[in-house]
Amino acid sequence: MEILPLESWVKPIYVKGKRKPVVIAGPCSAETEEQLLTTCKAILDNNREDVDILRAGIWKPRTRPNTFEGVGEVGLQWFQQVGKELNIPIATEVATPQHVELALKYGVNVLWIGARSTVNPFTVQDIADVLKGVDIPVIVKNPINPDLALWLGAIERIAGAGIKKIAAMHRGFSTYEKNKYRNAPMWQIAIELKSKMPNLPIFFDPSHVGGKREFIEPLSQKALDLNYDGLMIETHINPEKAWSDAEQQVTPIRLGEIFNAISIRSTSSDNQDFVSHLDDLRKRIDRIDHEIVEALSSRMQLVEQIGDYKKANGVAIFQFERWLQVFQTRPEWAAKMGIDKDFVAQLFKIIHDESIRVQTERPAKK
Repeated sequence: MEILPLESWVKPIYVKGKRKPVVIAGPCSAETEEQLLTTCKAILDNNREDVDILRAGIWKPRTRPNTFEGVGEVGLQWFQQVGKELNIPIATEVATPQHVELALKYGVNVLWIGARSTVNPFTVQDIADVLKGVDIPVIVKNPINPDLALWLGAIERIAGAGIKKIAAMHRGFSTYEKNKYRNAPMWQIAIELKSKMPNLPIFFDPSHVGGKREFIEPLSQKALDLNYDGLMIETHINPEKAWSDAEQQVTPIRLGEIFNAISIRSTSSDNQDFVSHLDDLRKRIDRIDHEIVEALSSRMQLVEQIGDYKKANGVAIFQFERWLQVFQTRPEWAAKMGIDKDFVAQLFKIIHDESIRVQTERPAKK
């Protein structure tokens, strides 16, 4: 699968020798012609050197009916004029073949497929079919649910249509667990996607992950620290009065403040002392990791013995009281040692799930 580098569709900009991340900014929704033009002008007046592409939602896939679902085709007419007047590429979300056809008709430069569409292979294939023979960049957001295979499959379907200018957009995942963010980042899923598709550019959407504007700056910094290729930040001339997702949009001035606050870090260093010291630290981590794996092996051997003992005595594998004890004590131990207790709770959930699997699948001794 051939994926062209970002430089094939976004002119690279370097700041102090470092490639600036690609920035896509604009309102969650095109609401009125005046709102769209005023917002986009203000974005560029304050951030001309930082913003590469303007965005605006034309169709808004809402969870429930009777809410604002976008202005439709007329918004494309407004957006086309904005792009021409301000001399900058424009991007919007498409969810149906008809959306694609209209977006192309009005000169949209970049398309993205939203999370609610990515989750459905039939929808993605319909979009891919209408894109055959078209040379346009397509960004694929992760599906709503944390399913890497669906995300990979959507990218592969778009590539199968002959699209070579492809990027992924990490916008977080819905989860039943309580989380301070609107959508849980689950960074490891995006990192695994990158490991499977090393040439694939990955953008980050801190607006949809955070759900509140105060989270945008720290989330953006974390994404850049993880070497993401770009950001998509929802920006509105008057966020408090936005017709959709008001709490997660920032003003054009605040957008500039975020850019000034975040740091673009290098992926490597020519400093030999740094390289040598880093290599030493990594070797020490390797040794500790080996000890952790050895400890897990010893633990699983005890788990097997416990499983045999339970079966021999007619006792159920899952013991609720023991489960409560483990999930109460391990995070407490972690907190006393200066380790994030939520991280340790998640770690022991995985360990406990594996322990249950080992005990359940282990054949009873005769």
